[in-house]
Amino acid sequence: MIPNFKAHPWHGIPVGDEAPNVVNVFVEIVPSDTIKYEIDKQSGYLKVDRPQQFSNIIPALYGFIPRTYCHDEVLKLALESGAENVSTGDLDPLDICVLSSHNIHSGGMLMEALPIGGFKMIDKGEADDKIVAVMKGDHAFGHFRDITELPQAEVKRLMHYFLTYKNLPDEPAKCTIHEVYGAEHAKKVIQASQKDYANKFGG
Repeated sequence: MIPNFKAHPWHGIPVGDEAPNVVNVFVEIVPSDTIKYEIDKQSGYLKVDRPQQFSNIIPALYGFIPRTYCHDEVLKLALESGAENVSTGDLDPLDICVLSSHNIHSGGMLMEALPIGGFKMIDKGEADDKIVAVMKGDHAFGHFRDITELPQAEVKRLMHYFLTYKNLPDEPAKCTIHEVYGAEHAKKVIQASQKDYANKFGG
């Protein structure tokens, strides 16, 4: 009898046959979470990163795209866009937040999403892009194809979270958003992170 093994969410699951137009997403945290979870890179299990501080709760599903990595190719895109004070990718899988009208209660799951844009975030000298996507087939968000089609309030909610989620109230901002970009550039970031993954891990 051959034992069944759980695939590692980062290394054992494909990006998706239709990437970068449709990508697989491993969801780590959901809007109702008061704890920030993240993948344990060694085991592939979710682990507690830290309690969420104050009222800065993620306004969308949040996780990463499997078999991606943010290093030299992602850095190159940041520099080409004019970002300053950045010297490397963040050496993690590519982050993605997924808009959905559905009340999903917990992370640790896979879903398909359509990238519609993103934020070129710089965090302590690291290019830490945040891809914005919509859940495939979602009846309220699934028809959006570019971040410019979203209500500005939705974009600002996401930006505010990423600019403040690491900060205490009396601290200066630790992160900056160099630009908000649309679907075309988001797909370039995904492809760059796939190249970085191949260069780091092969395949």
